[in-house]
Amino acid sequence: MNPDVARKTWRTTEAYHAMVYFAPEAKEQYLALGLDASANAAVGYFPARAAAMGAVTWQTVQATFFNFSALACQFGIAGVWDITTPEAVLAARLKGADVALQRMCGDLLADTKEAADIAREAASACTPYGRPLYAAHAGLEWPEPDHLVLWHAITLLREYRGDGHIAALVGAGLTGLEAAVLHVAMNDTWGRKALQATRAYSDEEWEAAAVSLAERGWLDAEGQFTAEGRERREAIELQTDELALAPWERIGEEAAARLRELVRPLSAAITESGAFGRGPRL
Repeated sequence: MNPDVARKTWRTTEAYHAMVYFAPEAKEQYLALGLDASANAAVGYFPARAAAMGAVTWQTVQATFFNFSALACQFGIAGVWDITTPEAVLAARLKGADVALQRMCGDLLADTKEAADIAREAASACTPYGRPLYAAHAGLEWPEPDHLVLWHAITLLREYRGDGHIAALVGAGLTGLEAAVLHVAMNDTWGRKALQATRAYSDEEWEAAAVSLAERGWLDAEGQFTAEGRERREAIELQTDELALAPWERIGEEAAARLRELVRPLSAAITESGAFGRGPRL
């Protein structure tokens, strides 16, 4: 199977999961627990994504989320488990996802069983070895109804891919900050200002990472890829696709294409609702 199947399917399905980090419905659920995600967006992201691992420390969050600074992780997770519990946060996130999906997708959710069945079967091929975020979420009970089964399956698949991506970055000798700098050099959906701000790195830290990458021959003086750097970054992306391929090998290319066909209108509706400033590519 062409590894590109993994990347195409991730891009098409990502919005269906990721909307929960931006949806006001989720923020309302967190606020009821004492976490004001409107005042501090970090407490609407770090605890919700980490809660499946239990009441973990900010250090564990930084290790598994990878490209966030220590400051960002402390700001998002420190003290949270004194206010609420992982179980309560998980329930709030699922409720927020449910209500948000109903608002954004409306009648499109009426027939999600086929997509949910395909995605769940794909996720059954994922293994926990070296995949901490995937493994933690795989330990949760499957929700109901079908549109939440689909949401949970896509969550498992994207965390499985993300864990593999971190392994590829670490294997290439990159730090989380260097990975963020390279992501900006890709001229993808993130610019430096937004990525640096959300990851909470200072200008000095960012520039030092860019200099380090230039010294290694990955970037030029303007922070753009050299030929060597682009080749190395593409090798990381290819390895990420290869490490994420097991679910799609389980169901086959035809079923993967069918899943993309079924989820594409849902992802489009979410993106068009304004859930993301610049949404993931479909």
